[in-house]
Amino acid sequence: MPKSRDFYDVLGVKRDATADQIKKAYRKLARKYHPDVNKAPDAAEKFREATEAYDVLSDPQKREQYDRFGPAAFEGGARPGGWGGFQQGPGGGQTVHFDFGDFFGGRGGGSSGFMGMGLDEILEALGGEARRRGARRSRQAAPKGADIEHHIELDFLQALHGTSTSLRMTGRDATGKSTEQTLTVKIPPGVGEGQKIRLRGKGQDGPGGSGDLLLICHVRDHPYYQRVGNDIYVQVPIGIVEAALGGSVDVPTLEGMTTIKIPPGTPSGRRIRLRGKGVKSADGQKQGDQYVVIKITPPKSVSEKGAALLREFRDREGPDARAEVPW
Repeated sequence: MPKSRDFYDVLGVKRDATADQIKKAYRKLARKYHPDVNKAPDAAEKFREATEAYDVLSDPQKREQYDRFGPAAFEGGARPGGWGGFQQGPGGGQTVHFDFGDFFGGRGGGSSGFMGMGLDEILEALGGEARRRGARRSRQAAPKGADIEHHIELDFLQALHGTSTSLRMTGRDATGKSTEQTLTVKIPPGVGEGQKIRLRGKGQDGPGGSGDLLLICHVRDHPYYQRVGNDIYVQVPIGIVEAALGGSVDVPTLEGMTTIKIPPGTPSGRRIRLRGKGVKSADGQKQGDQYVVIKITPPKSVSEKGAALLREFRDREGPDARAEVPW
C-alpha cells in the first residue's frame, strides 16, 4: 500500500472514530471488495488495504503508534499482525501481514475464497467473535456464590500425620430450597493452627458458579509436645545426679520412644537436637527437628544421710553457681 495513503482515509472514518465505527467500516469494505464477490482487477488490492488499515486501527496500542508517528511506525518490514503474508501481485512485490486470529479463533476455512476464507466466513467470524466475547463478559459479570467458612477441630497428632473427616453441610440451592450434603475431607499432614483448606466449588451456589468452602483448622494442645513451625519441642526432666554425672534418658518422639545421652554437667534449659524428628513439610520434601529441653528437677525431700552427702559434696567439690553472674 502506498505510504501516502492514510489508514483513516482507507476505511473512510474520522480520526476520532470509535472502535465500533472502525469495525463497521471494515465490514462494509470487506463486503464490497472481497475477491469472492468482486472480480474487478483492483478488488484484491483494495481489500488488502482495508485489512491492513483495520489491523492497525482496531488495536489500541498500534493505533496510538500510528496516530503519533504515522505510517513510519510500521515501515521497514515491521508490518502489523502475523497472518503469514500474501503477495500484493505480480507487479507490487510487497508482503503484508495480518492476524485474523482475533476473529477466527484459529479456524482454517475452506479451500476457496480469499486466503482460504469465504466472505460469509469472514463476516460470520467477525460477528461470532463479538458474540463470544459478549458471552465471556456476561459470565465474568455474573457473580459467583459466596464462600463459606467452616471451623474444624483436630487432635494434635491428627494435624501432624493427616486424617480424613466427614462434614455435614447445610445450605440452599439456586431455588432457595434447603439442601444437605455430607463431605469426606482429606486433611493433609502438617496442617497448623489457623490454616485454611480450600475446597473449590463447595460453597454457595450463584449465577456465575458456586463459591468455595474454606475449612479453618484449629489444633488442640498436646500434653507434652509443643510445635513451633515444623519443629517439635518436648521438655524432659532429669535429676541432679544425671545432670552432674550424665547418663541415658528415654524420650518420646513422633515416631515412638528413643534414647538420648545426657552429657555430664548439663544445665537446666539445654536443648538437645534430634534431626529429622519434627513435622514434615506440606510437599513432603523437608522435615523439621525435635528439641529435647532439659529441666533439672531436684528431689522434693532429702533424708538426713542424703543431705549430709550433699553438704559434703558442696564443701569438697561443689562450684559456686553464681561465680560468674554480673551483679
